[in-house]
Amino acid sequence: MAEQSAKLTLGTKDAGLDLHSGTIGPDVVDITTLYKQTGLFTYDPGFSSTASCESKITYIDGDEGVLLHRGYPIDQLAERGDFLETCYLLLYGELPTAREKEDFVYRVTRHTMVHEQMSRFYTGFRRDAHPMAVMVGSVGAMSAFYHDSTDIADPHQRMVASLRMIAKMPTIAAMAYKYHVGQPFVYPRNDLAYAENFLHMCFAVPCETYQINPVLAKAMDRIFILHADHEQNASTSTVRLAGSSGANPFACIAAGVACLWGPAHGGANEAALNMLMEIGTKDRIPEFIARAKDKDDPFRLMGFGHRVYKNYDPRAKIMQKTCHEVLDELGIKDDPLLEVAMELERIALTDEYFIEKKLYPNVDFYSGITLKALGFPTTMFTVLFAVARTVGWIAQWKEMIEDPHQRIGRPRQLYTGATMRDYVPVDQRS
Repeated sequence: MAEQSAKLTLGTKDAGLDLHSGTIGPDVVDITTLYKQTGLFTYDPGFSSTASCESKITYIDGDEGVLLHRGYPIDQLAERGDFLETCYLLLYGELPTAREKEDFVYRVTRHTMVHEQMSRFYTGFRRDAHPMAVMVGSVGAMSAFYHDSTDIADPHQRMVASLRMIAKMPTIAAMAYKYHVGQPFVYPRNDLAYAENFLHMCFAVPCETYQINPVLAKAMDRIFILHADHEQNASTSTVRLAGSSGANPFACIAAGVACLWGPAHGGANEAALNMLMEIGTKDRIPEFIARAKDKDDPFRLMGFGHRVYKNYDPRAKIMQKTCHEVLDELGIKDDPLLEVAMELERIALTDEYFIEKKLYPNVDFYSGITLKALGFPTTMFTVLFAVARTVGWIAQWKEMIEDPHQRIGRPRQLYTGATMRDYVPVDQRS
């Protein structure tokens, strides 16, 4: 129910529009009846001023640098909890009790294996295929292997599909990595925690036993938590839009993976690392800083600032700490790339230009450095993002399906093409 109303005057026409208030955040103007009342649409490229849905999952205040999952601050979840606990929270709305968590971990852990025929599916890709290309195809193919959980009208099948996606995405991602580097697939192990299992599947080889480093496993788990959900971003909106048509959950998540692949979205940490490699050495930093400040130069510093956060990205603070923990554990001190990154970080936090424009290092800046230190090639960065974001996508998809007001997405447009004209036979055209 609307608490207030607003009136929009357009020439001689008045439109009465309802105002809705959330629990926190800006109020919204309900323009559902605008076209009916006025014959006009709104125009909002990128939907940056449009609330596309009602959600109880994630809240962001970009001005204050706040990120909440079901009301819990991201720093508390990352520092005190683990990824599967965050998954439970996003899916069910509350943190699990000890018994609920044990049951959830058990169910996820025992869904990590994928159908054996899927291993043959990978051989259809070229060896030099980008792992994200393999991910898009593999995730979409899951609907062909698990069609007993594609009935979106059945709550049980929705939950089974949700568990399968969360459990199998690390396996699919690790298989994409192994295929990419030409090594044999490694099966998941039920005795390992979620992040431990993922690292094992990525880096273990049949020749020797892989030793789990708890510091690195904790870092991987934190990276998953920090990327689990981020409100109505491009890939999440893509999942919701695909889901609004009634598409099966695996197809919807594959659509989200495809959207995430874009360098402006999931590829940002890869772009940040590529920028560091382009700079190369500390002595070249002033040159690139000058270019970044030059309005006429197309060069932009990647990994600084954020479209939503106009303050310090709350995830970046945790990622910064995690990054230094990993580098210390691995004894990485003389890496030229690291030296460039640390000097850029120092400048961004002290230079008036960066402070004034609020160009703080964001989560992509630190996660790129961390993932490189963990041993992942840049082509895998967005794949890891997809593994983490799967739970957010599936929680948002599930919420949308269960929303009684859900309708198929159908954005409007401002048409600027040709007006009505008659067809002319080809021999009469000049």
